[in-house]
Amino acid sequence: MTKRNQARVLIIAGSDSGGGAGIQADIKTVTSLGGYAATAITAVTAQNSLGVQAIHSLPVDLIREQIISVLDDIGADVIKTGMLFSSEVTNMVAALMDERGINEPVIIDPVMVATSGDSLAATNLAESIIENLVPRATLITPNLSEAEALTGLEVVDLDGMRRAAEKLMAMGAGAVLVKGGHLKHDTLHDFYLGDNFEHVFTSKRIDSRNTHGTGCTLASAIACGLAQGQTMIKSIEQAREYVIEAIKQAPNLGQGDGPMGHGFRR
Repeated sequence: MTKRNQARVLIIAGSDSGGGAGIQADIKTVTSLGGYAATAITAVTAQNSLGVQAIHSLPVDLIREQIISVLDDIGADVIKTGMLFSSEVTNMVAALMDERGINEPVIIDPVMVATSGDSLAATNLAESIIENLVPRATLITPNLSEAEALTGLEVVDLDGMRRAAEKLMAMGAGAVLVKGGHLKHDTLHDFYLGDNFEHVFTSKRIDSRNTHGTGCTLASAIACGLAQGQTMIKSIEQAREYVIEAIKQAPNLGQGDGPMGHGFRR
C-alpha cells in the first residue's frame, strides 16, 4: 500500500440529509481521524433523527463514473461501502472491482435498515450482497438484523453472532465483525472472526438516544485505521473508542435518534 501524508478512503454510500449517518458521517469520521475521504454517492435521502422520508437512487452509470473518477486521480488506500440500495449497484461495484483489479482492503458495511427502522434497501439486496460483495470483503460489519438477513440464522446472543460470523466466512469474507449493539444488555459485545482468530470486544452500554449512524461511523473509522497502516484489531479498537466518545459528546440534536458528536476534540 502506497504511503502518503494522508491515508485515502473511498466511500461508496448514500447521503443522509440530517448529517448523522451515511456519506456525511463517513466524511466527518475519516477527517476527524486524520484521513482523507473521497466519495461516490449512491442515493440521496430525505432523512433526519425521526426517520427516512424519501430515497432517490442515482443512476448506476453515474455511481460508476464517480468511483472511476476518484480512482483515476486521487486513488484509494481502502474502499468502504455503505448504503448501496439496489442489486444493480452491488453488481456494478463488484464488476468494477474485478475490472480494476482492486487489491486494496475493502470494508463492507451491509446497510439495509436505518437506526429508525426504515428500510434502506430495495428487494433482493441481501442476496446480491452475498453473491457479489461478501467474497470480496476484507471485512464485513453487519449488525444483528443484517447478519440474520445475510445468513438466515437467528442471531440473538453471542453464540448466534459466532455462528453467523462462521457462515459469512464460509461464504468468502476475509473477516467478520458482528455488531451486538441491538442486544439489550448493559455490556455490549462485538464478535470478530478472521484468520483463524476470534475476539469479543466489550464495552459498557451508554444510556443515550444519540446513536444515529453508529454503524456507518464504525466501519469508516476501521477503514481509516487500515488505510493508515494499522492492524485490523487495532483499527477496530480505535474505531470502537471513537464511536463511544462520539456518543458521549453528541450535540443532542433532533427529536428522535440523534446524531453523534463526530468532531469532538481528541
